[in-house]
Amino acid sequence: MSSTVINDHATSPPPAPEPDNTTGIKPVTLGTYIRNTVGIVAPMIGVGVAIYLFWGQGCSWLDLGMMVVMYLVSMLGVTIGFHRLLTHRGFETTNTMRFIWAVCGSMSMEAPVFNWVAMHRRHHQYSDAVEDPHSPHHSGPGFIGWCKGFFRAHVGWAYEPDPANLFRYIPDLQKSPSMRLANKLFVFWIALGLAIPAIVGGLVTQSWEGALSGFIWGGLVRVFLGHHATWSVNSICHIWGSRPYESNDLSTNNLAVGIAALGEGWHNNHHAFPTSARHGLEWWQFDLSWLVIRGMEVVGLAWKVKLPSANELASKRRNKNGATSETATGDQSTAGAAH
Repeated sequence: MSSTVINDHATSPPPAPEPDNTTGIKPVTLGTYIRNTVGIVAPMIGVGVAIYLFWGQGCSWLDLGMMVVMYLVSMLGVTIGFHRLLTHRGFETTNTMRFIWAVCGSMSMEAPVFNWVAMHRRHHQYSDAVEDPHSPHHSGPGFIGWCKGFFRAHVGWAYEPDPANLFRYIPDLQKSPSMRLANKLFVFWIALGLAIPAIVGGLVTQSWEGALSGFIWGGLVRVFLGHHATWSVNSICHIWGSRPYESNDLSTNNLAVGIAALGEGWHNNHHAFPTSARHGLEWWQFDLSWLVIRGMEVVGLAWKVKLPSANELASKRRNKNGATSETATGDQSTAGAAH
């Protein structure tokens, strides 16, 4: 089964909703502030405990194995499920697979699927403009402004009020019974993602110490790593890296984030071709998420997989002067007419 080549009109994000109604914005409640703080700080505490235990007694292969496996499960749920499938519709799959990917993404403890997808669609609508929910470029001048912008893009945006009627970005997901269920049970999926490594650790070692160790490494440490890999796409990949394609924003490709975030760090590629199921567009740009999608396609679990055509790649590729081939061609044509 071959991959589908996307058409010119398919390179744009989903249709933009109605303009913001700023009068409907509600301040962040104390409950939301506390929940977000617990979700951010608890994994950090887990990392501190893990370092303490590692220093004293090391880390078992079982703990490392559970951390890696749970990281891949939850992060692929974000990169493939939340992002490339549900946000950008880069491919199609069965309703069962959509639900499974949504559950895996929810285990990352980043956000319920509705909130995650809605906020990300808004990000693409306003990428690096003032209305972007997590751009690092609008927090004031100088080094202090840069620091504030980086913090906002990385994690500070979680403490800002949501735009009015945020769910207007996701009418498609709201119509899906399976997506409504996945969203409703967000807290349960978090608990499940923390319980699985604890149960496995306890059963394999036949001890409460093994259960605790599994909870720390396969649960809290894994969540911490996933959080900061994802948040680095928002912060690092809008500051440092290369920009081979014109994307009408300041998104960049970053090798380190590309590897850590399972292909999401090829962010300039993604913003240039938002609906492409493949972000690592060059052979050397490692994109584990794309390899999994391609594998799903081979066995018949994915279809209508969208990729940019050779013409689209060429038309948006920036030359050494920063212009695209389309701009360069237009400039040459104008110069010829003048002569």
